[in-house]
Amino acid sequence: MAVPGDPPNGTPENIGGGDDEFRPDEYRSIVFDEDFVRAARIQEYSAQERMGEHARAVRSRSIWSGAGSGGSRTASPGRGARQGMLLVLLIATAFAVAVYMGLRNPYVPVPGGGAEPLASTVVPLAPAAVVPGGKPAELYAKSPAAQYRVGAAGITMPAVRRTRHFTDGQVGAALSIAKDYLVQSSLDPDVLSGAATRPVRVLLDPDQLAQFDRSMTSPSGDGRYAATGWLVRFDPATTVLADSRVRVSGTLGYEEVAPDVLQLTTDHTFVYAVRPASATGVAADGASLFTVRRELRLRFDREDLTARRAELASAYVMAGPQDCSADPAAGFRPLTAGTGPTTVGPAASDPYASGHPRRAAGLCGVLATPPPETEPVSPAP
Repeated sequence: MAVPGDPPNGTPENIGGGDDEFRPDEYRSIVFDEDFVRAARIQEYSAQERMGEHARAVRSRSIWSGAGSGGSRTASPGRGARQGMLLVLLIATAFAVAVYMGLRNPYVPVPGGGAEPLASTVVPLAPAAVVPGGKPAELYAKSPAAQYRVGAAGITMPAVRRTRHFTDGQVGAALSIAKDYLVQSSLDPDVLSGAATRPVRVLLDPDQLAQFDRSMTSPSGDGRYAATGWLVRFDPATTVLADSRVRVSGTLGYEEVAPDVLQLTTDHTFVYAVRPASATGVAADGASLFTVRRELRLRFDREDLTARRAELASAYVMAGPQDCSADPAAGFRPLTAGTGPTTVGPAASDPYASGHPRRAAGLCGVLATPPPETEPVSPAP
């Protein structure tokens, strides 16, 4: 017996009835396009993925996966977050390295403090006997200065070798600046007469210029503002040069005292032929010798080497023959030929001695002059 709604010819064979019947009309509105079919991939999970009650049934999509019109890429759980954190760490590390290299670059040293003030000591040396006089050439020939070179030729340079943090070129530049300073401050006729100071001033670190200027305008023997600590100067009212060919002998040495500081030590004896500024009552051959021993410490950083300037750290100066009562801070006042000793210092000091001379124990010493050497060592040109 047919049921209302059944097909006219009855139920087709092999087709079950009831709720399991296949009704094609119900699915005619569902259409599967080609993109949907391609995207519907069948994935077989591994045994490890299938075991365990907490195994995830669906893999999460990575934030780095690309998705186009034809499908998508999937990634393991948390992969996008891990990649993002890795990128952040790489950027932070690169920034930290850049900051560290900028602060600790070995070719750009950390700037140091300014130049220290000059500490100077100027000791007059009184004669032990009557000051001999004569013509300059004869006086030189009878003195230890007979074997000294003339002028800048007496300032000889040591072998140049690099230090730990300074190249041989930088060491050579420091030696050249030191020699220039010695020439300008000890041999320039205008500086010696007190007519000029600029040749010395331009070679100094800017941090020391105020101290230098005050030493020139208001000299004082307090160890900080002596003009004769910076340069050799004669009192123009009492003394003039009798011969411009100054005799010079000494040594230059250098050492690295800090990664950014090179220190040079100079030790030179300068012998000048002088005469009184007024020739009244003085014979034409009434010149005498005046000896100045200068021990200087000059310091250089890389900025000083580039600018060709120096920091004069200390100066120890012995000069004579002078009266112990005279103040040599402003300028030297040599005792003229025929003058005898007026005061006696506490100890004899030989400005011609090689190596470290015996320093005067007080504010004045005795000029000890040894006899001249009989065998020439390095005759003056």
